[in-house]
Amino acid sequence: MNLRSRFKQASKAIRDVVAAGQDGEETGEILATLKQEHDEVKDLLSQLQEAESAPQRRRLVKAIKAALVPHTKAEEKVVYDAVIALRDKDAKTDGHEGYLEHEWASKTLHRLESISNATSPEHLAAGKVLKVLVEHHIEEEENQVWKDVKEHFSDAQRAKMNAAFLQAKSRVKLA
Repeated sequence: MNLRSRFKQASKAIRDVVAAGQDGEETGEILATLKQEHDEVKDLLSQLQEAESAPQRRRLVKAIKAALVPHTKAEEKVVYDAVIALRDKDAKTDGHEGYLEHEWASKTLHRLESISNATSPEHLAAGKVLKVLVEHHIEEEENQVWKDVKEHFSDAQRAKMNAAFLQAKSRVKLA
């Protein structure tokens, strides 16, 4: 783990402690949690692009999967389902688009995992495609879906979404 990742983790831990309610319940903001996790995944994807050795690339693919799969599953359940449930047609479309983009990222990650030679041109290409897909998705989500969340959900509702997100994420099992 590089210094930048450690700093981000320490900053998040401090924010979480400060945001915790008196009864210990997580009351952080869902969008802050998502932003921190998006930054972590983007950092891992960048490291994968720079990695040269097969063991390093395999380790990074495992780390990407461990970060991405629980995040996307919990985000779908808590954020996208709430956005899709709104009466706003554009928001519903944003939620469905998020599901589709998660599906394509999942398929690309699965393909990347299945390539046995981690230094092959195919593995390098799959890693690059995953990075492009995820970064495009994050950019759109942070602009569109977050706008929907800010517009339709109060601070208290977003804090409850954060607690539900963290709980849902903890229940995701990696295959």
